[in-house]
Amino acid sequence: MRKGKVFYKDLFAGIISEEESGYIFTYEKEYLKLKEAKPISLTLPMKSQPYENSFMFPFFDGLIPEGWLLHIAEKNWKIDQRDRMGLLLAFCKDCIGAVSVIPMEE
Repeated sequence: MRKGKVFYKDLFAGIISEEESGYIFTYEKEYLKLKEAKPISLTLPMKSQPYENSFMFPFFDGLIPEGWLLHIAEKNWKIDQRDRMGLLLAFCKDCIGAVSVIPMEE
């Protein structure tokens, strides 16, 4: 099971995890209480219940590099392009935009 801390700007917004059954994203309870909190995506509105999906959430999948940068990841870091969680954790620490994903140690 792999996990990543999801940040909106500099605020810890939640956790995404890869389970045997698929993917789970849960907003952090403290984040939901903040006045300045915003949903990380229109497709993932703020709620206390976890989001579950059998495949990578389209919003997070959209953060993963494509094209030549994806090719470099496959070649140099030996990350298969089908390993969406591996790519998300490896490349989305400093994304363009407000959201970033930092790997969590198991």
